[in-house]
Amino acid sequence: MTLFGMNCGRKKLEEKERRLRANDREFNLKFKYAFQRVANAYFVFLLILQLIPQVSSLSWFTTVVPLVLVLAVSAVKDATDDFYRHKSDNQVNNRTVQVLSKGGFTKEKWMKVQVGDIIKLENNNFVTADLLLLSSSEPNSLVYTETAELDGETNLKVKQALTITGDLGENLTDLSQFDGEIACEAPNNRLDTFTGTLTYKGEKYAVDNGKILLRGCTIRNTEWCFGMVIFAGPDTKLMQNSGRTTLKRTSIDRLMNILVLWIFGFLAFMCIILAIGNGIWESKQGYYFQVYLPWPEGVDNAAFSGFLMFWSYVIILNTVVPISLYVSVEIIRLGNSFYINWDRKMYYPKKDTPAEARTTTLNEELGQIKYIFSDKTGTLTQNIMTFNKCSINGISYGDVFDYAGNRLEINEYTERVDFSFNPLADPKFYFHDHKLVESVKIGDQATHEFFRLLALCHTAMSEEKKPGELVYQAQSPDEGALVTAARNFGFVFRSRTPETITVVEMGKTKVYDLLAILDFNNERKRMSVIVRSPEGRLTLYCKGADTIVYELLDRSSEDLKEITTDHLNEFAGEGLRTLVLAYKDLDEAYFTEWKKRHHEASTSLENREEKLAVLYEEIEKDLKLIGASAIEDKLQDGVPQTIETLTKADIKIWVLTGDKQETAENIGYSCNMLQDEMKEVFIIRGTSPEEVEEELRTARRKMNPDSFMDNYDVNVQIKKCSKNSQVIPDEELNGEETYGIIINGHSLAYALDENMEVELLRTACMCQAVICCRVTPLQKAQVVQLVKKYKKAVTLAIGDGANDVSMIKTAHIGVGISGQEGMQAVLSSDFSFAQFRYLQRLLLVHGRWSYNRMCQFLRYFFYKNFTFTLVHFWYGFFCGFSAQTVYDEWFIAMYNLVYTSLPVLGMSLFDQDVDDRWSMEYPQLYEPGQKNRYFNKKEFVKCVIHGVYSSLVLYFVPYGALYDTVRDDGKAVSDYQSFALMAQTCLLLVVSAQIGLDTTYWTAVNQFFIWGSLAVYFAISFTMYSDGMYLIFTGSFPFIGTARNSLNQPSIWLAIFLTVVLCVLPVVAYRFLRSQLKPTFNDRIQKKIREAKKRPAPPPRRARIRRTSSRRSGYAFSHTQGYGDLITSGKTFRSKIPFHQTGKFSPNERSRHYN
Repeated sequence: MTLFGMNCGRKKLEEKERRLRANDREFNLKFKYAFQRVANAYFVFLLILQLIPQVSSLSWFTTVVPLVLVLAVSAVKDATDDFYRHKSDNQVNNRTVQVLSKGGFTKEKWMKVQVGDIIKLENNNFVTADLLLLSSSEPNSLVYTETAELDGETNLKVKQALTITGDLGENLTDLSQFDGEIACEAPNNRLDTFTGTLTYKGEKYAVDNGKILLRGCTIRNTEWCFGMVIFAGPDTKLMQNSGRTTLKRTSIDRLMNILVLWIFGFLAFMCIILAIGNGIWESKQGYYFQVYLPWPEGVDNAAFSGFLMFWSYVIILNTVVPISLYVSVEIIRLGNSFYINWDRKMYYPKKDTPAEARTTTLNEELGQIKYIFSDKTGTLTQNIMTFNKCSINGISYGDVFDYAGNRLEINEYTERVDFSFNPLADPKFYFHDHKLVESVKIGDQATHEFFRLLALCHTAMSEEKKPGELVYQAQSPDEGALVTAARNFGFVFRSRTPETITVVEMGKTKVYDLLAILDFNNERKRMSVIVRSPEGRLTLYCKGADTIVYELLDRSSEDLKEITTDHLNEFAGEGLRTLVLAYKDLDEAYFTEWKKRHHEASTSLENREEKLAVLYEEIEKDLKLIGASAIEDKLQDGVPQTIETLTKADIKIWVLTGDKQETAENIGYSCNMLQDEMKEVFIIRGTSPEEVEEELRTARRKMNPDSFMDNYDVNVQIKKCSKNSQVIPDEELNGEETYGIIINGHSLAYALDENMEVELLRTACMCQAVICCRVTPLQKAQVVQLVKKYKKAVTLAIGDGANDVSMIKTAHIGVGISGQEGMQAVLSSDFSFAQFRYLQRLLLVHGRWSYNRMCQFLRYFFYKNFTFTLVHFWYGFFCGFSAQTVYDEWFIAMYNLVYTSLPVLGMSLFDQDVDDRWSMEYPQLYEPGQKNRYFNKKEFVKCVIHGVYSSLVLYFVPYGALYDTVRDDGKAVSDYQSFALMAQTCLLLVVSAQIGLDTTYWTAVNQFFIWGSLAVYFAISFTMYSDGMYLIFTGSFPFIGTARNSLNQPSIWLAIFLTVVLCVLPVVAYRFLRSQLKPTFNDRIQKKIREAKKRPAPPPRRARIRRTSSRRSGYAFSHTQGYGDLITSGKTFRSKIPFHQTGKFSPNERSRHYN
């Protein structure tokens, strides 16, 4: 299959350097840059054996009919999966893009785009491949891109073309004649670097990451741009980070493969015993029966007879590896997949998105999850920032109180503030505290200064397409929310130039001179602007993290600082992202002198950043505090409750995000992963391997000092195990304390080194919450792989963007959140839905049910087949080891496919030990799946022992009952055919009684399948053993009259009843005694549920989880350093027309719109 002209099927030579030429496919093609089962074979082998007369002990149809059915069902299912997988791939590969060809555009599918092609992208288009930006509609050939699918950040990034190519503009003739040659690095997964050169018209130009548009980005606020394809298809940096697609198989699948090998060994063992028995019997006894039981032609001694009997018994006893097992497993998985697709409680009506099981082979693995790896942006959060509260001059705004002074919880029915006084207000913005707007209207000086600061101190852009209809494009959603809040409260940011900012203050237009932007960076954690008002007032406005700005305040703000601090603690306790606002009036003479020194520092060739930092620090002293803002980074509905519920199920949740540390930390507290009750939250931020290792070891020493002792159990086990097969057990903490850990991306790179990865894993697994920030897509996959490597646990990865594809593919289960950042994550996932909160239902209900049902099915299936087959084994000792079957051949053919298939499928598709409500109410019920308690090697051995016991009863009780027995009329009934009929009738009644005991949730379907199967058995038996069938098919139905001859005798039915009781009674007794004397946790929960069912159901709890905190969030913005310089340079402004954009910002709606 080819993608983007890349041939994925051939193994390519390692590429050292890439060279290509624009608009020259022939030149570029010279460099070749072009984009089971064992059991089935076993059944075929059986069929061949049955065609050999000397060893055939059964008719051919007993194997052919089941085998054809198995292969047909498997083929249909595989074809269906391939069809839907191909359909999903086409959604991406068949997108079209405009490719420049012969002076005009042709629409090409993404899969046909080749390196060297020049393509045109328009606003809101997805970037097709990794491109060299040639030109754009924006001034200075700038392009604004959104990289949420690459790094999870929603703020815009700016790319700029080379001046030499920017001059090409949109002139198709010049672009068609462009023949620049690129020499660059080979394809790699480094998203933040690019090294290459462009040779054009004899000159060489350096090409870096700032001139490259990466696949996975989206073009924003740019009418058009042209780019030259450098990497396409699997060579793109996004796909290089996506990891390999591997065949995912469940732990039960892997266990079944082992058990099937055990069964083969057991089968061979039984056949060898029976073959030896045949050899001995033929030499001792069979010799005397040669007259009327001659040996088959070609058999001249007892040893050869035993050899042939070995293969004959292989045919007879083959049902220990039943053909129908695999068909039944596929049907059960398919049925449980449909339950997920049909679940209305996982349907998201706002986007008309149902849950979807995109694979039908991993359902039961959902019931065994131990680790969840989650993205943050778009997965836990909605990417919606809302201005919730603020503190101005010591007064807190945002809460609503009733007449008695009690705080009310704000909901959709709470009365909203009327902003009709402001014709420029954003209609999508809402606020509930009327005191704030009244304070604005009465002209409170502090309130006006607060919103004036928000309207001036930012780097947002504004466009007014229609009079009064403003559209803001902010570098981060936080900043957009603050500017929009100021707009609605009467301080409207209208437009800007490199030297001015136009603001409408309470209906009056004012133009402020923008004299300087003191830009944000990670060390400063604040930004400031210096402006001059039309009245000549010279002011510095500053906003930033409270811990930073507080250090810059003058003494007059001490009292106000204490009150504001209390408000900040309250805001942070609700998970809000806070900023402190301050200002300072400047002296004209001092500023003139400072501006001169600022110009010298900004043009310095040495230590420019350090000199500017000193100047910024100097002028930002002695600020006056205004107040603080509080923004809510809105979580998706139900995220805190979901995380709390999953944690109760002993599922560990790790957040892996490309976002900055402060943002990830805030969300950690908002969604209750990080809690104030934690004894400590460790921050791993080392910049060298030694520092990182020391920080990890220090954290582990604080949590568990014993873990450094040589005789500590885990240390002993690590030393014993080899590197390839090392499994590190969970380590218990001393006491009840809990911990969290936050790891930066650069530190994680060192920690994932082979020599340090065990230290990272041990330390992280001791913590209740793990957050990795600033991680690349590949690092996400490496973290998942690390846990898979050293922990005997099932992992799940969940995300919504292309940057999550690698971890989704790496984890045992991949879940895609649909409708947030494109479809890449969904297309690579095993399951998808629209909201994170549905994950708890997917795991605790569908996953748990699927696991329980599959385990019940396997235990019962192996039991009934061992019981069925071993009766043949005991019969061999009484028939001279002659490979005579104990049952009628037709019964053998139909036992698994007709008589016992539907009851077990009914149980496996409909059974519920508890319903969905109780599954969610008691998450602890999920634990047995994590520890794989319901089906493992021990449970399999129990099934075998149970089958051996039942087979002994099923053979010897009928044998004893019929021995020398006569009918009521004196005729003999102790013949082979009567014994066969009685044995198979007992068998069917026993396995039906057993499935009745195993079923905990009875439905009409279960009843119909069990009783219907028994009715079908008796109907078929009486029909096949009738005179008519014998007369029509004499050779095929030899059991003439056996049913009516045997089953009308009371003694026969008494023996059948005795057999059933003897088989079932020990099971009932064992289960009763176990539940009374040694109840499991599940038994205790089940008892609680039974008691609770007798009481009336309590009303559903919908209360929001709130927490108190003494912690204040850090600097809220996702700024990129240097954006302020870009604004003041004028490069972002058009010369004649206003700044162009098409996406709207609203605090209640995502600012991005997809095609």
